[in-house]
Amino acid sequence: MNAMIEAMATVRITEAELARDIHAVLAQVQEGIEVIVEQDHRPVALIKTPQGPGRKLSECIALAKAYEANLGYAPVPDAGFAGDVQAAIDAHREPLNPPSWD
Repeated sequence: MNAMIEAMATVRITEAELARDIHAVLAQVQEGIEVIVEQDHRPVALIKTPQGPGRKLSECIALAKAYEANLGYAPVPDAGFAGDVQAAIDAHREPLNPPSWD
């Protein structure tokens, strides 16, 4: 694929390049690269992986650390927390069938 790299995670290509090798483009998208499709040097489309529901673990950790810094101490879950977590797990026992792009 003949593409100009704009940044570490963005690639610009023409419509012809997309049509010539869509599988290679999708492989890049699956690796986390955003692909901008251009027509006459103008962006006409952006192809990227969809954002999944929820937060990333790293975001959760950062939020917990910020909350702890604001409180001045680490919060401690109450005695029923483990039971609540187990009840949530038990309520969702269906098999994991992620989309094919995961």
